[in-house]
Amino acid sequence: MTNHNTLSNLFQISLHQKIIVIAIPMILSNVATPLMGLVDTAVLGHMQGTYFLAGASVAALIITQLYWLCGFLRMTSTGLSAQAKGSKDKDQLNQSLFQGLLISFLLGCFLLLIQDGILALGLYFANATPVIEEVISEYFSTRIWGAPAAIVNLALIGWLIGQQKAKQVLLIQVLANLLNLALNLWFVFGLGLEVFGVALASVIAEYFIVVVSMIVALNIIGKPIMQKKWFSTVYLRPLLSLNGNTFFRNLILQACIAFLIFKGVGFGSTSAAINAILMQFFTLIALGLDGVAYAAEALVGEQKGQKDTNGIIQVTLHGLVWSTVVAVFYSLVFVVWGTDIISTITDQPALQLEMNDYLIFVYCLPLIAHWCFFFDGVFVGLTRAKAMRNSMLLCGLAVYFPAFWLFSAYANQGLWMAMLLFLLSRGISLGSYFIYLCRTGKVAV
Repeated sequence: MTNHNTLSNLFQISLHQKIIVIAIPMILSNVATPLMGLVDTAVLGHMQGTYFLAGASVAALIITQLYWLCGFLRMTSTGLSAQAKGSKDKDQLNQSLFQGLLISFLLGCFLLLIQDGILALGLYFANATPVIEEVISEYFSTRIWGAPAAIVNLALIGWLIGQQKAKQVLLIQVLANLLNLALNLWFVFGLGLEVFGVALASVIAEYFIVVVSMIVALNIIGKPIMQKKWFSTVYLRPLLSLNGNTFFRNLILQACIAFLIFKGVGFGSTSAAINAILMQFFTLIALGLDGVAYAAEALVGEQKGQKDTNGIIQVTLHGLVWSTVVAVFYSLVFVVWGTDIISTITDQPALQLEMNDYLIFVYCLPLIAHWCFFFDGVFVGLTRAKAMRNSMLLCGLAVYFPAFWLFSAYANQGLWMAMLLFLLSRGISLGSYFIYLCRTGKVAV
């Protein structure tokens, strides 16, 4: 292929439109998802006694971390669903849906079974006062009953993203948040259910998402077909392996982030506060970059389902354009309004002054991080979880921790130098492996 043809292929309007149609609703959906927690916080913040908000916030954090660890279900479900869409294989489409539902439901039920142990562990690390512990227990013991729904939602939402139903996913999230808001107000201020009411509202909203998402999914597949063999060990083993590798990848990432946070605490309260602010910037970046990555997951998976190597390459190149655009946009926003954003997050002059030394990290973060965000999406679409796991493990052990040791003289700033190198190396390793797969003709296999 000539350079001219390669360049002209980057301007396929229809492909750019497909990416935008998926990415924008998913970005908005990413923004809408945390609103459920913000609604809970706002309602709790208007109750008598700060211990309500303190206890429920800790319990909600425990729940959130549990669900985050189960996020591998969304990723694998998206990839398999997208490939089934591309291959136009009805059996594969049904299989990807119902196998995902089975595994996610069983995992949600397992969390219910071990809820006492999870709560005991959470209370141990929280080291809270008896009053706050009581609130933590009440909120957690209610909210955990939404676990089967919340975990099933990961698989369902992932499956719908694979079917390129981003608008429907956004609408479901918006409706669930409105329902959660209405129930919160009714349960707390109408019925006086306090913390129990706040948790119950979230549980009902989670089951609402299951019902509506399932209706949308069934409309896509038409008459549902289930085969007993799909749930045998032979048929489930590949999916379990895929989920296991993706889970391990997520666990390594969480370990690296946890190391940064806890090591920062060891450098003092100021460093810990600075890291909390920088993580807020990281979250803001993720809201945008994940939207483009979701588009890559769905469209790359579709092309793999069609065994179209050139299609995979074209989706990847077009997606990289948008990932770069979003990253540059973020960086420019931070350059222009970074200090204003910091002032919004904290009103402490000393902390604002200290953050000036970290602005360079804020500016560079989107430009460096978008490569690994995007290629994660590509490899989810390819369902190459082992490559993602190996990249994460290699970059963690061979780059992140050695880099921190190398930059340890810079204390907390050294942590962020190591983190930037870790993110960059992940992008390079996944990108290089993608090029290898393309050159050897294995990318669509």
